[in-house]
Amino acid sequence: MRVKLSYGRSGLEVDLPDDRVAAVLDIHPVPPLEDPEAVIRDALQRPLGTEPLRELARDRKSACILICDVTRPVPNRLILPPVLETLEEAGIARESILLLVATGLHRATTREELVEMVGPEILGRYRIENHDGRDRSGHSYLGTTPRGVPVWIDTRYLLSDLKITTGLIEPHLMAGFSGGRKVICPGIVHFETLRVWHGPDFLEDPRACEGNLEGNPVHEEATRIARMAGCDFIVNVHINRQREVTHVVAGDMEQAFMAGVQFVRDVVAARFPEPAEVVVTTSAGYPLDTTFYQAVKGLTGALPAVKPGGTIILAASLSEGIGSEEFRRVFEENPDIDTFMARILSKQYFRMDQWQVEELAKVLRKARVKLVTTELAEQTLRRCYVEAARSVEEAVEEALRHYGPTARIIVIPNGPYVLPIPQAA
Repeated sequence: MRVKLSYGRSGLEVDLPDDRVAAVLDIHPVPPLEDPEAVIRDALQRPLGTEPLRELARDRKSACILICDVTRPVPNRLILPPVLETLEEAGIARESILLLVATGLHRATTREELVEMVGPEILGRYRIENHDGRDRSGHSYLGTTPRGVPVWIDTRYLLSDLKITTGLIEPHLMAGFSGGRKVICPGIVHFETLRVWHGPDFLEDPRACEGNLEGNPVHEEATRIARMAGCDFIVNVHINRQREVTHVVAGDMEQAFMAGVQFVRDVVAARFPEPAEVVVTTSAGYPLDTTFYQAVKGLTGALPAVKPGGTIILAASLSEGIGSEEFRRVFEENPDIDTFMARILSKQYFRMDQWQVEELAKVLRKARVKLVTTELAEQTLRRCYVEAARSVEEAVEEALRHYGPTARIIVIPNGPYVLPIPQAA
């Protein structure tokens, strides 16, 4: 069986033994919208749970629009023009509109990436700035939540008369689904907020996982924090595997988001008879697989499909390496995953980006991991608690020998964009 995996910008074709593949799990095919810009304009005029954007913008002196950074393939070139035109037609001056890149604690977005994200015309005509989650002076304190999270929000957003967020709705490894409230938290919060919200008290809850919002403390707290910050209007979309827009929701932060989740859940849910000994997956290609930090999402997304003690084979380009210096330092300071978990659970140890290593630990408690990439050396991957493989085919062959003649394979070509669900669930 020949399967094309999402890998980097161009994909990766692999050959797998037909008689061993139990299932290929993918997003349900959904045709793209014939005229997505027209659908977006209509959604701005007929939103869910709030007045049309034009009415909300009347008499407002300034606006802040949150956009995701380059690690999310949001079709900003489609979303932003109708939004920006509506704001200006309602009387908000162009120089009073700020596009704020919700980087969370990611690095700043470069000018070249901004051209890719929004296009040269918008970049040349509007003010675009990066959020900096490490600069406390650029944030305002709004109080502490009942769960003990100190809420620090980018002051530029708080001072804007009209607050708008954009983004994608897709499965998320901690918050259930991305979109809605997440562009605010973690998108424009300070490190002090993130270190608690992304701490073990939240992430070790089994309900903090892909596809689940019910009782999910990460989702609930992000929603609470976003309410504290305020949000007048959202525009969220879903995209298919060709990165084409298939669905648009706009309006109230919670009502529109939940309507979008209802659509997306049906599209991404992929049922299969039972977990397999071997799962071949990805991190959905560029831009999600540029670093190991981001690629962990492909591993957590595969967990429902792998048997305990099984093997997950991840193909990811890792074109930008491991990730941040802080993320790399976690691996350098902890010789194995058990040491790391004992330290973070004791609350005596904290490092930036440790939450993604904690997510990796969830995977390693259940399965071993083989990683296929051309960018990182074998010894570098071993320091990240995973095994290296020269090719998907080689990794599959070794795993099948290990588990024996009855072992089966599940393939997830688009990794974390898919929500694997056992039929018995």
